Amino acid sequence: MTSAGEREQPAVGGRQQLQPGPLDTGGRVVPADWIDYNGHMMDAYYFLAFTEATEALLDHLGLGAAYQATANCGMYTVESHLCFRASVRSGETLSYSTQLLGCDAKRLHVFHRMANAGSGAELATNELMFLHVDLAAERVAPFPAERGAAVRALAAEHAELPVPAAAGRKIAMAARRD
Repeated sequence: MTSAGEREQPAVGGRQQLQPGPLDTGGRVVPADWIDYNGHMMDAYYFLAFTEATEALLDHLGLGAAYQATANCGMYTVESHLCFRASVRSGETLSYSTQLLGCDAKRLHVFHRMANAGSGAELATNELMFLHVDLAAERVAPFPAERGAAVRALAAEHAELPVPAAAGRKIAMAARRD
């Protein structure tokens, strides 16, 4: 996989073809202290793992910690939806991938996937909305031109990808008919 999230495809005419894909945003081995008394990864650590994926995405876009230190602006999470798909256990190797579902002058709509690095089985997803904030003013502010261009470029690349089935979910209980 390339740093831009492209997957190698079979060679055509002697040249390797690249197909756009979600961005590879890292992974890790699950430490034993992340496991609860049921033998599964605790809820809070799913968020910590997805935060690692978020930091990789922000660094890729030039909006990470180095940007915050020089621009005095940063990204705030304003909404997050976590869906558990399968149990995660101690010692399991995770991989993260990220798709930018949309953006505007001040926001990012992001979808992370967590998978078993060996089998590729999806373990969890996390959909987020981020705001770009001027930290001195504590106000939402537009991305600077260069950062906005990087965001729009990734959004355009990812617009070619199918929208994940879990994107846009809401929590609701169906009305009971007793």
